Amino acid sequence: MSRESRTALSLVGVVLTMGALAWAAVPFYNWFCSVTGFGGTTQVSTAAPDEVLEEVVRVRFDANVDEDLGWTFRPMQTRMDVQIGENAMAYYEAVNTTDETITGTASYNVAPEVAGYYFSKIQCFCFTEQTLKPGERVEMPVNFYVDPELLEDRDASWVRDITLSYTFHRTEPKQAVLDAAPANNVN
Repeated sequence: MSRESRTALSLVGVVLTMGALAWAAVPFYNWFCSVTGFGGTTQVSTAAPDEVLEEVVRVRFDANVDEDLGWTFRPMQTRMDVQIGENAMAYYEAVNTTDETITGTASYNVAPEVAGYYFSKIQCFCFTEQTLKPGERVEMPVNFYVDPELLEDRDASWVRDITLSYTFHRTEPKQAVLDAAPANNVN
């Protein structure tokens, strides 16, 4: 094999490696954030722990919308005091103020970021896209708890105030995306 062929083959290998790393970056980052709570990413759980402590955490609720969404979105309570380990439920309200059906998806985080690893959601409207008809109003629950292990983490044990923040973004409904995708014609 000539020197030019080895160089070309090496460059193709570098390009393929860089492409594979770029493709894997987003799933790896999402996995890293969900495992570590990095950036205030919350956890997902199927049930609250059996242990409920006397220690109380104040959870504040925040709501935002992208300006092109056409919805109003607000927490139905601004704060809630919950015992660590307690299964709690809060509600948000969304209203489609336009004359068209709109689908939105909520992104979320908690602050301070260190609390993300200990803030677990059991049920949340943010797990799926929400579609509202013109003028439709919905109340959307979020069922959560703060893990008692928070108190054992020397970097997070001081946390007694957590802000849960959501931002709704306009999205195309999954079915509309599937309908718009070109069909794979095999002849």
